[in-house]
Amino acid sequence: MKRRFLSINFHKDTVERFKGFCAKVGGSYTETLDHMMDFFDTYQLSPMSDLGPNMRGMEANIKKRINALISIVKDIEKHQTQPTTAMLQLLFEQTPPKHKQPRLVEVKQDIKPDPFFATSLEAIELRKEKNTLQRDLKETKQQFEDLLFSKVRIVKSSFGKPKLQLDMTLEEYESLKEEIKNS
Repeated sequence: MKRRFLSINFHKDTVERFKGFCAKVGGSYTETLDHMMDFFDTYQLSPMSDLGPNMRGMEANIKKRINALISIVKDIEKHQTQPTTAMLQLLFEQTPPKHKQPRLVEVKQDIKPDPFFATSLEAIELRKEKNTLQRDLKETKQQFEDLLFSKVRIVKSSFGKPKLQLDMTLEEYESLKEEIKNS
């Protein structure tokens, strides 16, 4: 389909500005005007409204909204995600290392934590500690039983009651003594 040209009357200084703008942007007058109208339609802007110098006002508003979203996400993470993660860790706990167990929540003096989550986190920490202590007790008990049943034997004497004798080298005894001191 062949396109037809029509004319519109503009002031001379407006035509000169438009020609200069088209030279900077590149393209014919028709293409430039089409792109300009598409821009205003697409972004639902009015050429009559003031957007501020280089849209700085709009940019500042967007930055404020982004900062507000970041603070919302941080709050959600602190008050919802961390307690949930702690509960899941407790459920799926599989022999965590005996040393350093990191604290899950850092409580600051300025901010009052939600009492429900604080007590939940304390309960989770106590339950973890209890599980660790029970596991340690079970291991110690097993070591004691192994030692008692494998190294101790009953010696019957011809005079008096039977006695218990420990069949262990001095090195094994010293090693056991050090292990007990260090645990």
